[in-house]
Amino acid sequence: MGHIWQYLIIIVIAIIIAVAIIKSKQKDFKLEANKLIEYLGGKDNIINYETNKSRFIVELKDTKKVNKEGIQKIGAQGIVEIDNQLKIILGEQAQKIKKFIDDLK
Repeated sequence: MGHIWQYLIIIVIAIIIAVAIIKSKQKDFKLEANKLIEYLGGKDNIINYETNKSRFIVELKDTKKVNKEGIQKIGAQGIVEIDNQLKIILGEQAQKIKKFIDDLK
């Protein structure tokens, strides 16, 4: 009977650790998404945005306000600029970032 309590305590501790890790990753994502918005020149600089698989495509008022180095530091695998539009390769994060920005507006 004593061993059951030990296993139960270990399981509870493992669950607590798993929840803490998940919560910290959510905070990190929000921080990264906010940084991306900042690096794009702020939410007022964003005219339109969409996703296409792993790409986050954003139309901007002024591309001179963009911090491309900052965007790459937060995980962009590539950035293509055409006129006032940026195509940022973000992998699986592209959809999450679009949803995050949708929630801000």
